[in-house]
Amino acid sequence: MSGPADTPPAPGELRRRLGVFDAVVVGLGSMIGAGVFGALGPAAREAGSGLLFGLVAAGAVAYCNATSSARLAARHPRSGGTYVYGRERLGDFWGYLAGWGFVVGKTASCAAMALTVGSYVWPAQAHAVAVAAVVALTAVNYVGVHKAAWLTRAIVAVVLAVLAAVVVALLTSGEADAARLGIGHDATLGGVLRAGGLLFFAFAGYARIATLGEEVRDPARTIPRAIPLALGITLAVYAAVAVAALAVLGGGGLGAAGAPLADAVRAAGLPGLAPVVRAGAAVAALGSLLALILGVSRTTLAMARDRHLPHGLAVVHPRFGVPHRAEAAVGAVVAVLAATEDLRGAIGFSSFGVLVYYAIANASAWTLTRAEGRPPRIVPVFGLAGCLLLAFALPPSSVLSGAAVLALGAAAYGVRRAVA
Repeated sequence: MSGPADTPPAPGELRRRLGVFDAVVVGLGSMIGAGVFGALGPAAREAGSGLLFGLVAAGAVAYCNATSSARLAARHPRSGGTYVYGRERLGDFWGYLAGWGFVVGKTASCAAMALTVGSYVWPAQAHAVAVAAVVALTAVNYVGVHKAAWLTRAIVAVVLAVLAAVVVALLTSGEADAARLGIGHDATLGGVLRAGGLLFFAFAGYARIATLGEEVRDPARTIPRAIPLALGITLAVYAAVAVAALAVLGGGGLGAAGAPLADAVRAAGLPGLAPVVRAGAAVAALGSLLALILGVSRTTLAMARDRHLPHGLAVVHPRFGVPHRAEAAVGAVVAVLAATEDLRGAIGFSSFGVLVYYAIANASAWTLTRAEGRPPRIVPVFGLAGCLLLAFALPPSSVLSGAAVLALGAAAYGVRRAVA
């Protein structure tokens, strides 16, 4: 007998094909990506021996955001994530601002992931490889989210295997020293907060589950289970990797590392493992890029349906059941950015927009009633305050550029309302 998952979607709607396992894998594919290979170094430069406190800060804020997002997604199981939640709970402008921040910020994240692939696969031709990766993964998403979920599953398995090998190798090497995990005078509150903001960038993938609200089976049950599961697994993996890397390199050495995990295995006397780490980093970045394109295109679809973006992007492919025009448009913009921008600029710009996006999610969760399954009040309050604190603790250039783009989006909204 056919169940609800087998019911054909109405015209213009997406097909519900993903269960809890696939939704968790999509989240893991977004979170356990290039961040764990690249973010530890910059975060250690800011926090020094206080790196683990930065990880805890990022994880705590991410947990609040995950809980708020899960409750909202169960209440509003439609594509768009906080764009939908903000609009429904706070008003049209706040939903628009969240969607604008997500699309712009995560488009920059897509470019950053693509450039990470290029820098690991072929450093001399990083931009060309980045563009090729964007084109290939846009094509995968174009033919259907189910195929993308299977590919993401394989990528996550490879990355987890590589990270497990690295952690075991580092902790069992003769260079590992538990004394390097101690907190020294180099750890400051400001440094820990900046590190938390940088590390949060690597946690943010759980939103990808919420943005798939129209494509999961039984969203009221699936989404609240999948988001905390994906976040918990990711936090455990990141903590294990951070402890192993610190035990070998210490806060100062990790902060000075250009490729933190590759440098750590070499310092541990295991240079033969470095190529495996480079390959794992490239595969991880591909996994993040795959899920990022998936999520950005769904928010683009939702905003196009409401005519905040060109309405022609709201079309769903009659055969593949995906927003193919939105995916093609996102892929084209990301390809241009990957061909022209640098990695550091893309990551810094993205972090501010992502934190503002989640601040709006927490504010939206505050408005839920008990009957609507609201989380404990402390969760959205801590999440909102934590997002704003980490956002404004970022380097001034990231704050200024992010705020300028958000202001530009707000001005565009005002003009549109004025002439409507």
